[in-house]
Amino acid sequence: MSPDHLSTTFAALADPTRRAILARLSSGEAPVTELAKPFEMSMPAISKHLKVLERAGLIARSREAQWRPCRLEGGRLKEVADWVEDYRRFWEQSLDRLDDYLRELKSKEKTHGRKQRKS
Repeated sequence: MSPDHLSTTFAALADPTRRAILARLSSGEAPVTELAKPFEMSMPAISKHLKVLERAGLIARSREAQWRPCRLEGGRLKEVADWVEDYRRFWEQSLDRLDDYLRELKSKEKTHGRKQRKS
């Protein structure tokens, strides 16, 4: 994923309204009017949110007569998940090292006969 795509995707995901729209679309495509129902905002405002999501490659919109369904496009979300995965591994490894260190300290404490604190 290029940094520009990553920035665009994270910017789109930064808004709670857009995240709620994506959550709804994760259960299947929906028309714009249905996506707008939970929000107290105008249709033009909802349309702007949808345009941001579409530009980020997170949704696709089509037209079938008067019906304008939107659907989730998972490719960009997968790219974000892949990018975040490297950092998840880093934190897991860091926490594993910390756990090992704490076990080592506890073991040394027991072998040197220090009293343990009562909880």
